[in-house]
Amino acid sequence: MNHDRVTTSFGAESTAEEVIAGIDLSGRRAIVTGGSSGIGIDTARALADAGADVTLAVRDTAAGERTAADITATTGNTAVQVGALDLADQVSVADFVANWDGPLDLLVNNAGVMALPELQLTSEGWELQFATNHLGHFALALGLHDALAAAGRARIVSLSSRAHLRSPVMFDDINFSSRPYDPWLAYGQSKTANVLFAVEATRRWRDDGITANAVHPGAITDTKLSRHMEPEQLAALRASGMFRFKTIEQGAATSVLVATSPLLEGIGGRYFEDCNEAMILDQHDPGTSGSGVAAYALDPDAAERLWTISTDFVTSLVDPTE
Repeated sequence: MNHDRVTTSFGAESTAEEVIAGIDLSGRRAIVTGGSSGIGIDTARALADAGADVTLAVRDTAAGERTAADITATTGNTAVQVGALDLADQVSVADFVANWDGPLDLLVNNAGVMALPELQLTSEGWELQFATNHLGHFALALGLHDALAAAGRARIVSLSSRAHLRSPVMFDDINFSSRPYDPWLAYGQSKTANVLFAVEATRRWRDDGITANAVHPGAITDTKLSRHMEPEQLAALRASGMFRFKTIEQGAATSVLVATSPLLEGIGGRYFEDCNEAMILDQHDPGTSGSGVAAYALDPDAAERLWTISTDFVTSLVDPTE
């Protein structure tokens, strides 16, 4: 993979407000999934503060309305809307897409679920973390393709995680039907899928003016993403020194930078952390706790295979005879 790494003057301690300073998003339209909690709030706030028309795509619309009102109050931007979206429910995704009208400049696939303690399957039989983190966002992006293409120079930000280092997508058993369920392996493969999506979306859609990149926001203090972890687990993680925990404002920075920086114009299919493009790790021993991106998460063959599987699933819902 021969290209120059994108590096910036920002780093792990930079905030969303700092990385977007001086950027004008007036006339641009953005969607932030999960925009009513955690780093989604600060991502949406930064985009709105720069002048974007922002839609918070959320399950809890009451929380979304409260967040939208707060963003308007703090930024003065009244163009902050709320749309109902449950990523684990493909009907909900289809309804959100059907209700979208006009071009779309920025799609930030921010929402997610992590480390479900027990195996949970959707009605279609998909493991819930994979279904929510990948398939829901895949169907959303696919449904919004024409809106993204209409905008010209549109960007997709796919939130991944360092946890992708725990597992590639296990194509032979995505849903843990023949292997013991492990919350972190399930989460890890869903986060690898988020990177592979960015790789293949860019390959397929670059000629439509659409690019996609994946980001690792960092380990963030006090967000709902860790709600399925026991307090003792969180305390042990903090005490271990393995992770440098970020504030929510710092956690949103990489997403906002990749969504808006002029340095990313026309660039896609890459993985960013701490506001810079990550180093590619050894294919055979990526490790699990360090920085960097696993080579398997950028593998074009795996990306194409995942796209085919995902497309077949989404298509089968539209046409049950598929």
